[in-house]
Amino acid sequence: MPIPSKFNADGLLDPGTYDASFTDIRNSILVLGDGSSSSWDTEWRAELVNRAEVLVKQLWAVGVNDVFLDGSFVENKDHPNDIDGYFDPHLSILNPADMVIFQKIVSDLNNLDPHKIWNWDPRSRKAYRGYPKKQLPMWLFYRVEFFPHLDQGTGIKDQHGNDQKFPAAFRQSRSEFKPKGIIKVIP
Repeated sequence: MPIPSKFNADGLLDPGTYDASFTDIRNSILVLGDGSSSSWDTEWRAELVNRAEVLVKQLWAVGVNDVFLDGSFVENKDHPNDIDGYFDPHLSILNPADMVIFQKIVSDLNNLDPHKIWNWDPRSRKAYRGYPKKQLPMWLFYRVEFFPHLDQGTGIKDQHGNDQKFPAAFRQSRSEFKPKGIIKVIP
């Protein structure tokens, strides 16, 4: 299903998973806007896509094909701070054998990335000017945060206070819990 040509009345993509290549994304409202804002930052949004592409290609190179883009980048926000997303290596944090495989994936990713940014250890977070929250290395170098979906909770709660997994958490708005669309990046 192609990326819609307009955001809905809530400033979100209509609910659904939109398969899109980087060319599709660059030619969509996510970069070009829908023409309703005079301050839409096309240049910055295109730069975020360039940076996300670097990391997505690293994921694809190690065999992780299911990569999703979300956050304010896929919302009607003139200048998103970053791109948030998750990837699904189809492993479970509860299976020790899967975690051995995941550690190999992370090692391979860091062998590909010149900044060795594939790390979600809270101790790796660093302060960044103007931001109250400390940021992960991948955010500091790329302004992109991809989290691994290992069938675990995220700490993001639903409207009833239940912890959500990435596929659910990234398909609703955080403040009002409204369903929204998400991008699955395809080659």
